[in-house]
Amino acid sequence: MSQSSENTYYTLLGLHPSASPIEIRRAYRELSKRYHPDTTSLPTVVATAKFQQINEAYATLSNPERRLSYDLKIGYSRFGVIQAPPDLNRPVSRSYDWSKSAYLDASDRPLSSGEIFALFILGLTFLGCLLLAIAIGLTRGETVLQPVGLILHLLIFNF
Repeated sequence: MSQSSENTYYTLLGLHPSASPIEIRRAYRELSKRYHPDTTSLPTVVATAKFQQINEAYATLSNPERRLSYDLKIGYSRFGVIQAPPDLNRPVSRSYDWSKSAYLDASDRPLSSGEIFALFILGLTFLGCLLLAIAIGLTRGETVLQPVGLILHLLIFNF
């Protein structure tokens, strides 16, 4: 890096220039909570300035095109650097760390009780509609549902 003596967006967020988008987002979320003017004990002027710097850094590093041009500006190239993975010497028998996956984020929240209740009601509604359709078909004597009625009749009266 050519600007190692100066603060870069990476050092501001406490990251290495090869940080993944997930690491950038996590660092931003942590620092934004820490330095938000409404939630910190720092003086408002200091907190606001720091918060704006963090937002500017995240806005640049979270956009792939802006990040690439910023990396070129500070003299960092992802393409010229070959680095060994950090877990190269890890034993194979250990399980995979899903927190590093781009598809499963460990900071995702579980479903709330209201969301679980809504899914339960949705399932009950689907089951009720299915049973209602079968009942209507059986009472009308439609030929399409007669085999289903026969199977239900056999199941009910044979057990």
